[in-house]
Amino acid sequence: MLTFQRFSLGALQTNAYVVVNTERTHAIVIDPGTADGALMRKLDGLKVEAILLTHAHFDHIGGVDALRNKYGCPVYLHALEKDWLTDAGKNGSNRWADVTPPITTALPDHHFEDGQALEFIGETFHVKHTPGHSPGSVSLLVGDLLFAGDALFHRSVGRTDLPGGNQDQLFRSIREKLYVLPESVLVLPGHGPETTIGDERRENPFVR
Repeated sequence: MLTFQRFSLGALQTNAYVVVNTERTHAIVIDPGTADGALMRKLDGLKVEAILLTHAHFDHIGGVDALRNKYGCPVYLHALEKDWLTDAGKNGSNRWADVTPPITTALPDHHFEDGQALEFIGETFHVKHTPGHSPGSVSLLVGDLLFAGDALFHRSVGRTDLPGGNQDQLFRSIREKLYVLPESVLVLPGHGPETTIGDERRENPFVR
């Protein structure tokens, strides 16, 4: 059974996740907002197979190049945001001078596509394109775990007032791609505590 650990990183307390296989030998990293020491120590002795980005806002990508350079692992991101990694304007880091310096990284190595099934750490990760918070936002389903990025939060949803955001599109993404999942699926969001699909279907005040 795979395991995961959450790290809340940076000024915006963005959730990064390290997901480890049953044998505790291989890992993937989701949304490394910084190259945090605790996160890096968690990876000691593990083969890091990939960095998976739910989207390319600055608070989710600050640690990408440090991890990619150390572990030689590829980076995956939806093609609609492929140039956001190299552009501090598009990833938003140049708009928040009180929070972060401008952030740029190398381009992604691979692009997510909606409906893809990708094999990492002996598990199948299903890609669901869930735009609305940003054009290339994806949610990643593996078993009964959903890494939802900034689409769906505990009793909340991602903001849509940033460039490329669209509230109607976000609500469609949640209803059509996420709420159709089993109630027991554990939602692991980009900020804040975990929740479940069932709890959000019943209690989320934004999308019912």
